[in-house]
Amino acid sequence: MRGKPETPEELETREELEAALEAVHRAGIPGVFAEVRDCGHIWSGARGVADVGTGRPVTHDMRHRVGSVTKTFTAVAIMHQVERGLLCLDAPIGDLLPRFVPGERGRRITVRMLLNHTSGLRDYLPYAFPSFRGFPSLSDISPESLDDNRFRRFHPAELIGMGVAAPATGEPGGPTGVYSNTNYLLLAQLLEQVTGTTAEDYITREVIERAGLRHTGFPSGPRIEGPHARMYEALYGLIAPPRDYSVYDMSWVGPAAALVSTVEDLNRFYGRLLAGGIVDRASLTEMQRTVPVRALDGTTIDYGLGLHKVVVEDGGTFWGHDGSAWGAGTVSLTRADGQRQMSVAVNLARWNERDSSGRPRRHPIDDALAALYQRALGGGTRTGEASGDLDGQQGVEGPF
Repeated sequence: MRGKPETPEELETREELEAALEAVHRAGIPGVFAEVRDCGHIWSGARGVADVGTGRPVTHDMRHRVGSVTKTFTAVAIMHQVERGLLCLDAPIGDLLPRFVPGERGRRITVRMLLNHTSGLRDYLPYAFPSFRGFPSLSDISPESLDDNRFRRFHPAELIGMGVAAPATGEPGGPTGVYSNTNYLLLAQLLEQVTGTTAEDYITREVIERAGLRHTGFPSGPRIEGPHARMYEALYGLIAPPRDYSVYDMSWVGPAAALVSTVEDLNRFYGRLLAGGIVDRASLTEMQRTVPVRALDGTTIDYGLGLHKVVVEDGGTFWGHDGSAWGAGTVSLTRADGQRQMSVAVNLARWNERDSSGRPRRHPIDDALAALYQRALGGGTRTGEASGDLDGQQGVEGPF
């Protein structure tokens, strides 16, 4: 581990982390890379390949599509406006964006409800990707739309319209929320209205650059700039062998899930966020005020304003987010005291094949990832899981 000289216990931890990373690769992930920080020590490692065709090795500093980890960045940008008095968390979204959410529904949905997924607005995914019409059920999906949309340029208003027109998932402000990208595209429109610039430009200037992140940004086109791995999508066994989707137009998720970053940058970001260096303490308190939210895999998660809460037995309370894009998965968690951090990235997604009922079967990758997370987080069994991905399984939470 980098930093202070290693004690025998720390050397043992490093060897265990390296073995756990190797086990993930051997279980079937083409390439896996991670960074763990513990009380001033930094360990980073990588195993496997960035390209199954050439055998090019994966490295720990590669850029990666981080999916819904993006939501924390967007939530931070919204909290900046709250701190400046330009937005109120409990303001009706219909007063702010009447064109997008008109009428009584707009008067009942607040900014806070968009941030914590209690708006009742359905995700637009099955409408933007018609071959996913049965989603979140896996019994009636196909990969056709993935290829159809690879270079399609979506307009945010088009996607928001799909989500708003779809049947509601519940009443605004209900006791249990439902995870939905529609919420965060609306927040991006709100940012644009308040700041006079696009959400991507504002987040880049006022969140990413101010946090000192050197390898994080929104892609300007379908390709990732800089060293990166190919990203292989299996779609629950429907794409065999898994197909590379590292080249993809991410306008279908934008400020909800389009960021590219590194495991080092993610640890730096969440460390500074929880230390009060990106938003003020009052904002951080609001962001950590959680409600139960139903993830797309059917599990219930503890979700705040752009933050997941994960309690690790004997390890403490962690905050962060996980995310997935086509062919890529990422998890980033930081303990509440900031002394322990983990960011892990893989270049294979939805490896679980479906059983006869359409549910994903457990795979050896799931157990290997669970063991890596346990070692990296420094604890035992987790409670209050942030999502199915955090126990190793990539279920139907999907590319968010």
